[in-house]
Amino acid sequence: MSAAVRRSDATANRARIIEVARAFLAESDDVRLNAIAKRAGVGQGTLYRHFPTREALLAEVYRRDVDELVAAASALLAEHDPVSAMAHWLDRVVDYAEVKRGVLAAVETAVSQDIFAHSQGPIGDALTLLLDAGKAAGAFREDVDARDVVLLIAYLSRLERDEWDARARPLMRIVLDGVRRRD
Repeated sequence: MSAAVRRSDATANRARIIEVARAFLAESDDVRLNAIAKRAGVGQGTLYRHFPTREALLAEVYRRDVDELVAAASALLAEHDPVSAMAHWLDRVVDYAEVKRGVLAAVETAVSQDIFAHSQGPIGDALTLLLDAGKAAGAFREDVDARDVVLLIAYLSRLERDEWDARARPLMRIVLDGVRRRD
């Protein structure tokens, strides 16, 4: 087997492991590596080669979600008006927060602090991009900044798992209504 084929297989295995771990986190705070490996169709050795610890895997899932969330801001603005872009982005925040909740429940404090350090700046920058576009269009309040929205979004972490579906997206609609300009 050539090295290029192995690298391709390894890349596919890593991506599949991350996707399966993300799905587990959305379902439950109980993340078992053997169950992730089984569902991903890889052996435990393959999983541990890519992620030597549970925390390493969970941190990678979280980092990937942050990167996708941040990248979505400019992509959404390219396709939608600022209000619609913010609404779509806040929907993504709900998905991101659901995984974040699982990650934080499953990792130690030191790991969670590292995870936060990776996400705070980029998420704030994405929000600033969305808010500035909305302000320039006259759709968003001038007195709202990214920190305000981050603080409101943080309340998603207070939701119990059994109330997530009923409350998470409606809460983001309240946030969107709060940033909109009223004449």
